[in-house]
Amino acid sequence: MKIIADGLQFPEGPIAMEDGSILLVEIARETLTRITVDGRSEIVASVPGGPNGAAIGPDGRVFICNNGGFNWVREGGTFRPHGQAKNYSGGRIEIVDLVTGKIDRLYDHCGANQLKGPNDLVFDHHGGFWFTDHGKRRDRELDRGYVYWARADGSEIREVISGLFGPNGIGLSPDGSVLYVAETDSGRLWAWDVTGPGEVQHVAWPSPNGGRLVIGLDGYKRFDSLAVSASGRICVAALDTCSIAEITPDGQVSYHAVPDLLVTNICFGGQDRRKAYVTMSYEGRLCVMDWHEPGLELEHQA
Repeated sequence: MKIIADGLQFPEGPIAMEDGSILLVEIARETLTRITVDGRSEIVASVPGGPNGAAIGPDGRVFICNNGGFNWVREGGTFRPHGQAKNYSGGRIEIVDLVTGKIDRLYDHCGANQLKGPNDLVFDHHGGFWFTDHGKRRDRELDRGYVYWARADGSEIREVISGLFGPNGIGLSPDGSVLYVAETDSGRLWAWDVTGPGEVQHVAWPSPNGGRLVIGLDGYKRFDSLAVSASGRICVAALDTCSIAEITPDGQVSYHAVPDLLVTNICFGGQDRRKAYVTMSYEGRLCVMDWHEPGLELEHQA
């Protein structure tokens, strides 16, 4: 493992670019940032609120889940989020032009319902993307979580899955036939069969959300973002465990150590996609490690 950048303010949403650089968000700094090959940090755009998950869209711009902002606990050089920001500005999906830094708002509502805390997203091969809405925490309230599907051109957004508790990471199987969603505080990974663009098959009660439970971790283990490998293994950043949990579709798990209390995101890059880039958000670092198999080649990934 190699640390390639530090001094970041709660990095998440890494994207491995073809030129070897890594794009990521710094949630506490409210920026989209580029980490160059030699480890320098360059601010690409100021993204007010709470830029969270990020992905390259079909037109080469960066699609960002903006959670609207957190309050922060700062202890020395570390950061951790603590509930809805006092200046919370509402959740939304935004697009950043990498050349100009210009930000366009794509969605902030689904019908009459406001997006509360969009967290992570993944594109499919139908020209749309799936994203989680984690919701927000307030002193005496907690929003329910949802999964949405939307078209990248802004023409359609639909609510697909409800009844989730803090949905966070989201990904698709290599053939696009299964949608995976990780819940944060429950430490559960769920799966749904994809039946069409923005459509999934819901299993019957007693599933609380229509999904199949892939795994629920024992003890106090939480989930953040995820990435899928070329073989279909789901690699989930496991908060509090200092690790990436690598999970097979039938629920077998192994762990890869990462020395940070808040391991939040993983993406695959490099010429053969065998480099795993991991955000170490508590101490504000980005690391890279060799992975034992290629990561999945994402739709619209630059």
